[in-house]
This record gives sequence, structure tokens and C-alpha cells, in this order.
Amino acid sequence: MKIAGLFAGIGGLESGLASAGHQTELLCEIWEPARAVLSVRYPDVPCRTDIARLKSLPGGTEVVVAGFPCQDLSQAGLTAGINGKRSSLVAHVFRLLDRRPVDWVVLENVSFMLQLDRGNGLRMLVDAFEERGYRWAYRVVNSLGFLPQRRERVLFVATNTDVDPASVLLTDDVCPPERITSLVTHAHGFYWTEGVRGLGWAPDAIPTLKNGSTVGIASPPAILLQDGTVITPDIRDAERLQGFAADWTKPAEKVVRPSLRWSLIGNAVTVPVAAWLGSRLAEPGSYERDRDRTLSDGRWPKAARFDGDRRLRVEIGTFPVWRERPALADFLRYDGKLLSSRATRGFLSRTERSSLHFLPGFRERVRDHLQRMDGENRRIDPTCEVATVAAE
Repeated sequence: MKIAGLFAGIGGLESGLASAGHQTELLCEIWEPARAVLSVRYPDVPCRTDIARLKSLPGGTEVVVAGFPCQDLSQAGLTAGINGKRSSLVAHVFRLLDRRPVDWVVLENVSFMLQLDRGNGLRMLVDAFEERGYRWAYRVVNSLGFLPQRRERVLFVATNTDVDPASVLLTDDVCPPERITSLVTHAHGFYWTEGVRGLGWAPDAIPTLKNGSTVGIASPPAILLQDGTVITPDIRDAERLQGFAADWTKPAEKVVRPSLRWSLIGNAVTVPVAAWLGSRLAEPGSYERDRDRTLSDGRWPKAARFDGDRRLRVEIGTFPVWRERPALADFLRYDGKLLSSRATRGFLSRTERSSLHFLPGFRERVRDHLQRMDGENRRIDPTCEVATVAAE
């Protein structure tokens, strides 16, 4: 099908859909570093700048995809809600649909949108689609089923065709295999910038890649390797953990500092997740209606659908597939950067002030890393113009 990619970012949705045979006819992205990436990765696709100035969709558009801005919806962001300055831009999707209706709409955003403002943001979205005659389905999908990154995002599919959107989004469901891990056999990802009220944590995987700061302060996760070393992954492995080729975002360095590449990656849609969705758009499955449950007026569940008459909760997990992959330590191709003494010490200090529970031996291993880093720092002669290891 022919796609118009709005809020395209670095093209995660579009890349995944392309691998399933769909073709992007138009891109729209306002952020300059993301546009720099798109100009290299999609040189033959027109890219408009400001969605507010986009008057209409190309003729023949069959699918609109939009990973609309999440800054006002994210728990780590502004949490201003769907009416926040950035996230309210999704209203332009409906403006364009009113001008030229299309058969399918795919939206993607953070799972926190289900809880934010008591679910009013999602309620506004589904009301708007239903008013326009669309049936819809949504589901929280975890990237961990595809790659070693624990990342939950809402995929929302709406259509005005005779095809049930549930047959696209809510037919594949697997139970992930039990994984036996330990600190001595597997790498463990965590966020060293946390440690008081919550800790992003993942065995044999990294926690959700974040977008960092808009001024270029990167926020990569840390990885505790089996030997007790703590690193932050190389930017190229971060790209691969989102399903992109290594150096996918390097064109952005023509216009911004390299550290902003972390924001581009953290904002992106995981490519193989989009590819799975694209394959189901091309070949829908058969929805099992025994998954339907009554949808209460309270919180939004992790999956739901609208069949044209009723809104229904759907009993389904967050893993449409589970693909075999190397262990995290083997997945990494590039040397990471050792987590500094200052960063390690700050993280440990926060954990000591918290009531969080950690895997047995985790903090001890991080302290050992700190001692090794402090030992190396003491052996560096600060008087040398080029740092050298002093004689023992």
C-alpha cells in the first residue's frame, strides 16, 4: 500500500513497513537532524517540513502512519497530555483525513498515554476516529519479542474498510520462553541515571532507550557485563537495538552535535515491530472473538478494539512474536564506553537512599566496577599533557 509518513522521525515505521512491501510516497518531519537522516535514507521521497502547513495528502494514499510526538505523554517527559503543545499536533492528522479520507491509519506512542490524565488523551483519539466512521484496535507491543530491548509502545490501527483492524493487530500472540539468567552468565541493562524511586532494568536486554535531552545530553543505559564491567553501549549498537543499521543516524552529524543522535534513536519506532505490523496489513489474520471482554469505564487496558458498535477489552499479551536472538553480550558489536567513576558513584549513592530491591550481588558488582575505575584514575598522571599510566 502507499504510505504517507507523518512525524516521521528517522523513518522507523516507514522502514519496517517497506520491508513488508509497502511504499512511502510522502514524509513529513520538522526536526532538522531527523530530516538530515531522512534525506539520506529516503532520497527519492518528498519530505515536507511542518505538518501544520501540509494542506493535503497525496492522491492514492492508502495508509497514514504517525508516530506523533510523545513528549507530553511520556512519564519521563512533560506529561502535559494530549493537549500539550507537542502532542496536540496529532489533531492535524484528523484535519488531513477530513480533507482526504484514507483507508488505514497507524499511530504509535508511549504506553503511558493509556494512564495519562485518566485516559482522556486516548479517549479523545477514539472519539475522533469513531466520529469519522473508523473502526479501531490498539495494543501494547513489547520490542523485547524482536530484539534485546524491553520497550513497550502502543500501536493503534484504524480503518474505514470492511477489514477488521483486530485481524491486523490482535491475532498474533505468544508466551515468551522462560529465560534463566544470572549476573555471571548474562549481561544486564539498567539506567544509571535512576535509582531512588524506580529503576529501568532488564536481564539479558537493555531497558527502553530514551530520547535524552533536546540540547544533546545523551541518556544511554548502562550494561553490567558478566565480568563485572559496566559500560554504556556504542551509538551504533543503540541503533541496532532499535532494528536500524549501524550508523543509520550518522547523517544528523552534518547539522547537530553527535550526542543528539541518542535523541533520534530514543524517539524512533522499533523497525522489526513495524515490519511485523506491515506484514499483517498486507495479510490480515483471523481474530478470535473469544478474546473479547467487557470494557469498563475506568482505566484503558493494554489492548482494546471497537467493532463498529461496542468498545471491547481484548485479552492478549504484549508479545505478538518471540524471535530467537543472541544474548545481549553477544549482540553487541562495538566497544562500549566504561561508566565513569562519577556516574557510578552517583548511581550507587541513589540506590542507598532508596527502598528498591536489586538482584543479589548487583550492587556489589557495581561497587567493584567503581573500585576498578577509581584505581585506574589514581594511576593516571594528571600532570602529563597526554595521560599515561604511572609506574607502580
